[in-house]
Amino acid sequence: MTETLARVAWSVVADPGDAVAATLVREFGPADGLRFALDTPQRAWPVVRAAGARRALDEARARWRQRGDAAAVIGALRAAQKTGAQLLLPGDPAWPVAVDDLDAEVPMVLWVRGRAELLTSMSRVAVVGARAATAYGERVAADIAGDLAAGEAVIVSGGAYGIDGAAHRAALTVGGGTVAVLAGGVDRPYPAGHRTLLARIADDGVVVSEVPCGTAPTRWRFLARNRLIAAMGQATVVVEAGWRSGSLNTAGRAATLGRPLGAVPGPVTSASSAGCHQLLREYDAVCVTSAAEVVEMLPIDARPARGHDATDEGRVRLLRALGTRTVRTERDLAQRADLTVERTRALLGLLDLDGLARRDRGGWRGVAPRTR
Repeated sequence: MTETLARVAWSVVADPGDAVAATLVREFGPADGLRFALDTPQRAWPVVRAAGARRALDEARARWRQRGDAAAVIGALRAAQKTGAQLLLPGDPAWPVAVDDLDAEVPMVLWVRGRAELLTSMSRVAVVGARAATAYGERVAADIAGDLAAGEAVIVSGGAYGIDGAAHRAALTVGGGTVAVLAGGVDRPYPAGHRTLLARIADDGVVVSEVPCGTAPTRWRFLARNRLIAAMGQATVVVEAGWRSGSLNTAGRAATLGRPLGAVPGPVTSASSAGCHQLLREYDAVCVTSAAEVVEMLPIDARPARGHDATDEGRVRLLRALGTRTVRTERDLAQRADLTVERTRALLGLLDLDGLARRDRGGWRGVAPRTR
């Protein structure tokens, strides 16, 4: 049994973040560890001395044997091939070494669709928050994520409604990179209302999961997924979160991993920001209100090469080149503003978020103040 097949089998039989499975892999290797996991209890194997560890191992082996079907492993590989998913193993060039900080909870494999190289980008920021977000929260998330992505930082989030979706869309709008970490298989868009968004992320960004294709998301898998979001981001920003928001779980994971943690303040009367205020008050989160403040949280060698401040001059030139009545192509605007087409596209995305530009009939035009 090769290590690749063994790791694929582990992703089928073990739950995400299974510490007992990780211990076996670390002690015996993927293949021998799997043989031990699925072998009959009567066969002689190394003795586990601690009574608690013995019980945990027996319970885990009972779970694993229920899923230990060779057909399921073959089915996972075929489903990945059918959907165009790529398999990443520890040590692969595109493997995000940041997740190795999870120690016993490091994923066995990662299944990805899209630009796998984004997982190892120099700058990665996790932007998370409430599903039932307010207009204020979605706007702040879009502004922060859009500015960061325009400065070449990759936005990591969970693909959910609300803050997650706003962050992903903003990154895509400015032509930046974004990572959607799913609780189910990469061929199972969830939520269903984000099917189009997740398909776009699979084309222009990357969709990633540690469970095989065809796996349905569950509450437990969402919580396990949060640890990957926290590990992949070099900093985590919570934009809106209620008292019981899953985003607080991601924030706790980030803090445990020693990742910088930021929170966006909201109205003191807003239940949607109560969790953020708790992070600021009790967990030493940094108060952030802009992308520039998020950049300050990142390690010096991970800060984007150019941030929002560096776009101001180009932004002004592009605003001057835009007409409110004449529709111009990106190439035409780039020539008029003396910018590259790529930079023009990114700045147009930011202007669109700010309500200063609008796509129209295959081109762009400016928006007059009175119509904003």
